[in-house]
Amino acid sequence: MVMRVVAAIAVLVGHLWSGQAAAHDLPPGYNNFGVPGFIETPNAHSAPDADLAFSFSRFAGQTRSTLTFQASPRLSASFRYAAIDNVRSPNGVVYDDVLDRSFSLRYRLSDETDYLPALAVGLDDFAGTGIYSAEYLVATKALNPSLSLTAGIGWGRLAGVGGFDNPLGGRFTDRSKQDVGQGGALRGNNLFKGDAAFFGGIDWQLTDQLGLVAEYSSDALDYQDSGNFDRRSPVNVALRYAPRDDVQISAQYLHGSTLAAHFAYVVNPATSPSGGGYAPGPVPVVPLRAVAPSDTAIAAKLADEGLRLHAISRHPGRIRVEVVNLTYRAPAQAIGRTARVLAAHAPADLRYFDIALVAQGVAGPVMRLSRADMTQYEFALEGAATLLSTTQIDAPATRPMPVAQPIFNWGISPYITPNIFDPDDPLRADIGLALDASWSPVPGVVIAGTLRQRVAGNLDQATRMSDSVLPRVRSEFALYDREGDLDLIDLTAAWYAQPSPAVTTRLTVGLLEEMFGGVSAELLWSPDDIQLAFGLELNHVWQRGFESDLGFRDYDVTTGHGSIYWDMGAGYHTRLDAGRYLAGDWGSTIALSREFRNGWSVGAFATFTDVSFEDFGEGSFDKGITISVPVSWLSGRPSRDSVDRTIRPVTRDGGARLHVEGRLHDLTRELGADAIRGSWGRVWR
Repeated sequence: MVMRVVAAIAVLVGHLWSGQAAAHDLPPGYNNFGVPGFIETPNAHSAPDADLAFSFSRFAGQTRSTLTFQASPRLSASFRYAAIDNVRSPNGVVYDDVLDRSFSLRYRLSDETDYLPALAVGLDDFAGTGIYSAEYLVATKALNPSLSLTAGIGWGRLAGVGGFDNPLGGRFTDRSKQDVGQGGALRGNNLFKGDAAFFGGIDWQLTDQLGLVAEYSSDALDYQDSGNFDRRSPVNVALRYAPRDDVQISAQYLHGSTLAAHFAYVVNPATSPSGGGYAPGPVPVVPLRAVAPSDTAIAAKLADEGLRLHAISRHPGRIRVEVVNLTYRAPAQAIGRTARVLAAHAPADLRYFDIALVAQGVAGPVMRLSRADMTQYEFALEGAATLLSTTQIDAPATRPMPVAQPIFNWGISPYITPNIFDPDDPLRADIGLALDASWSPVPGVVIAGTLRQRVAGNLDQATRMSDSVLPRVRSEFALYDREGDLDLIDLTAAWYAQPSPAVTTRLTVGLLEEMFGGVSAELLWSPDDIQLAFGLELNHVWQRGFESDLGFRDYDVTTGHGSIYWDMGAGYHTRLDAGRYLAGDWGSTIALSREFRNGWSVGAFATFTDVSFEDFGEGSFDKGITISVPVSWLSGRPSRDSVDRTIRPVTRDGGARLHVEGRLHDLTRELGADAIRGSWGRVWR
């Protein structure tokens, strides 16, 4: 059978090859595992950089939902949640209704050229139950703009049909038989081991929207109980339809016996569905005024621009203001809007505007803009870049300026608290109303709280009780959802200070989060001239009662971490935390993220502590995916709000860290000179 398939492909290649094949011009497709590929097998192509794909497939008692992020032009990562009926383990035991979570990585080793194929390597389910465990090396070559061929070699699950001895030989000869595990355990001891097998496929784009794909799959579906369907053939075929660039639908006929369907939706954080946006235009740079308006009048004009006047002072030839950016995701846009207000209302003898952004009383660098340069370059070609070259950037002032007035804010808004990919239910959520209030009587002091009233939802319907052998610092989260109704989520008093331009401190006391209250202290050193920042945090906290009121339980712990933050450039960031976690375990967390200038962020983290995989329980160690979507990306209107979600395969007690609002790195990074320079293209917006 394999030889006949190879011969047919060879004849087809010989017929279509015309010396120099056209460059790859096929739209990216996602297979049923949610990775670039055909139907059940992968290919070597990559999606466009930064594509974030949500895919869903269903066949023969198996449903897969996958989130795949093209983290770089060559590297992609996937998180998969699958519901599988009747999983058969290697020891013959059949498990009913398995809810499986797994991760995949793939890397494009080389690009396609006129004569050579693209080459990629991939790992499936390397940190999960092992149901989908496989590794592969795959090559793809376009024969013309609408036709491409793929051939690959696979191990593990991809070596179930037509297998042969591992060509790597030696210690790669044998692959250990692993039972369906509790999930999360790393399976590095089996990578590229055991028998291997060939797979391949063909992708024919019939029209701009319609494509036909066929593949030879080496997956024998060993883990799936044969009662679900009759596997008669290794050949799968599908008709793929893409009505838009961001939507893909396919109808499939699998294994000679089964119909299947697949759907994928793609967003790209580097682009915006709202185009240029709908923000009101800024005030123009107008001729000089002779009369100076009052501070109250300037504060009112700044408020019209979505900014709050924090402090103001006048000096010979210049005016200095500190403003709180309430509206703009790009800090340079807040600087530009402030400068325009001053140009429109400051008297003629003030030739320079000193502007600093402030958050929680912490000030960023002082940007000194020349009034004459603003007038000259407002409409000039490359005017923003030229203005930046003439703008003086000074270190933040550590001595507070006189504050315009105490600040009190409050608001009522709807909230949603989803629990995604729970081991027992793929989606639970509560919705309700939240009352948020904060008061800043003096610079750097903030008293804040959040009160929530649940209206509807099913978070309280979780039936699984914690079986943790560790202190139950997170695994009893369902009890907080069940016992509380009107919940006091947090109530804190925080003091922020700036002992030097590069050093910021925070001290927070009170009900720090829904599950813990106590004292939290933090110090951050973040000089502007290097891409590293260093933090130290120490907390002593008591566990709160399940009713989310003022009561506490009989558990307290001292926890804290040392942190290193590294800005790697091009939007990539790394954070390393090391210290003691809420359950008393010691270890470290590594977090990687990619951030975009429009405010999108996609990342992943993993925590390893001195808690064994067995004691940790299901999931083996704490890990997850973080996604932050700016509201302005969706609406096109300026806003600093975002929708932030952390997707954990399972919530356990090991590696659990305290949640504290106002951590210093997030607070200060957007005030820094690098953030302002990086967003300077919006200074005139």
